Amino acid sequence: MGTFCSVVKFENLQELKRLCHWGPIIALGVIAICSAMAMIDSVLWYWPLHTTGGSVNFIMLINWTVMILYNYFNAMFVGPGFVPLGWKPENSQDSVYLQYCKVCQAYKAPRSHHCRKCNRCVMKMDHHCPWINNCCGYQNHASFTLFLLLAPLGCIHAAFIFVMTMYTQLYNRMKIILRNKTSIESWIEEKAKDRIQYYQLDEVFVFPYDMGSRWKNFKQVFTWSGVPEGDGLDWPIREGCHQYSLTIEQLKQKADKRVRSVRYKVIEDYSGTCCPLNRGIKTFFTSPCTEEPRIRLQKGEFILATRGLRYWLYGDKILDDSVLEGVSRIRGWFPRNCVEKCPCDAETDQAPEGEKKNR
Repeated sequence: MGTFCSVVKFENLQELKRLCHWGPIIALGVIAICSAMAMIDSVLWYWPLHTTGGSVNFIMLINWTVMILYNYFNAMFVGPGFVPLGWKPENSQDSVYLQYCKVCQAYKAPRSHHCRKCNRCVMKMDHHCPWINNCCGYQNHASFTLFLLLAPLGCIHAAFIFVMTMYTQLYNRMKIILRNKTSIESWIEEKAKDRIQYYQLDEVFVFPYDMGSRWKNFKQVFTWSGVPEGDGLDWPIREGCHQYSLTIEQLKQKADKRVRSVRYKVIEDYSGTCCPLNRGIKTFFTSPCTEEPRIRLQKGEFILATRGLRYWLYGDKILDDSVLEGVSRIRGWFPRNCVEKCPCDAETDQAPEGEKKNR
């Protein structure tokens, strides 16, 4: 309780100018960058938040940041405590045992020293720290030490997340390279299986560029010369396929997407912001993690949705002739709660399937 009261009082709060120094600027910048990157990595890549471990991991990250900043600002603003100006011992005879500070016009209390930076006599002075732009002494010794303890622990946790994130990305990258695919081609193959299963077709999609040997697939990317094999236009293919097997499947998927798309009518305006606060908490926190654009919506417009998440949809805006001039298409993400399914489509069509690779 005493510590809390000391923080609430912030006896040196008027000295916010302490923040205007290279030490606090660098220290707070490093804390902000490390914390933000670790949290972003936790949300986007490592250990999903919908799992218990992911939630605990994210809460721990926030906890590290809060405790580090709490002790940092405590050490900076509460300060070390200064010997009162004009101080002298209660027993005047004891002054013979004390040094006199001409700057503070007071005697130096036991364990106190004059700081040239602070221009005051500091109680139980340890040193003047440029990272907090203040002295470490009687009142903030514990906070400063806890900051030094918690900062490395938080960095170790963040570093662990960075390493696991990079390892996960490396593992996924090597997995598709050994199958002679790209991320997009892996997604096309998944959609091919979904299309065949949805229509219950008697066909099998075989990825044409997988040579059947991990070593052969590996050599198409990594060579001793550093130059990839081939010319980037024509590729060796496996037996039973031909050069255009993949592109034929892409054309089938595009045609299927047009058939299975659903028309929606805009019932509320949407400004096109990435994380709209006025569309609800769930919509705000589940914004698609992609660089694909958001589109501005106006009430009464129509959208042809092709895919979606739980709270977001992706589609093309249906443009009239007056807008079509000079504009090829307008497509992107928009919140589900801004639109409603058109009655004619609601009876016959299903909602767009969830996008598997966006989150």
